[in-house]
Parts: sequence; C-alpha cells; structure tokens
Amino acid sequence: MIVNIKKINKAAPTPRYAMTGDAGMDLVATEMSHDESGNIIYKTGLAFEIPDGYVGLLFPRSSNSKTDLRLTNSVGVIDSGYRGEVMFKYRPTEHVGNMIHYSVGERVGQIIIIPHPKVEFNVVAELSETARGTGGYGSTGK
Repeated sequence: MIVNIKKINKAAPTPRYAMTGDAGMDLVATEMSHDESGNIIYKTGLAFEIPDGYVGLLFPRSSNSKTDLRLTNSVGVIDSGYRGEVMFKYRPTEHVGNMIHYSVGERVGQIIIIPHPKVEFNVVAELSETARGTGGYGSTGK
C-alpha cells in the first residue's frame, strides 16, 4: 500500500520500518512544546493521507518505559479524513528529580496503518451464549 505524506517540517524523516516484519514505523519529534496542563507535545512534522477504509494508530515505542512519560490518550487514532500534522501528547508521571523525556530528533512513537471494517449495529433483545458469558475482568484466569 502506498500512503501519501506531506512534510510540514522539511527536516522530518520519512517513516520506515526498522526491521523486517515490524508492524510499526517510527515517528521522530521535530518540535517540542508544553500545553497549559503541563503535557509535552511532540510534533512530527508530517501529515498523512490515509486511504478510506484504513486507520492510523499511534502508539508509544517500547523504549517509552525508560522515560517518565505516558501517552495521554493511550492510543492515538488518525482517521482517513484527517490531514493535519501528527502529534504525540505525553503526560509526565509523578517523577521526582530530573525528568527523563524525549528530545527533538528522537523517535517519540510509532504508527501502524491497518484496515478497519465499516460496522453497523443491530439492536437485539438477547445475545448468543458463550462459555465466558458475562464474566468480566479476570474471569478467564486465576
């Protein structure tokens, strides 16, 4: 699949897979700022033209565990109609001392582009039976 991208910041690297078989492509911070709530906003300098029927999902990289940051919306959703710059918003954790965070030029997250079905809901009086039934959190393990 070919996805058109626009470089809003000419220095923004084109996303690519780091290793054969990777699902996500790394995105690099081209700018860093703070919002009024103290969150850190990383701009990527890129806008995507994701095809209809697909969605871009933004995730932190596994290296995020070495920082004092948590992605504010857990998973970012880039719909096919969005043409603005892709950004990551991280919330600093309750860390005392020197906070470890990403700097401009570092990989701040990853994007995965996947197809999604068009869903229609059908309201019914009862749902089919399953082995799990209505068992919630922890109901399948010990």
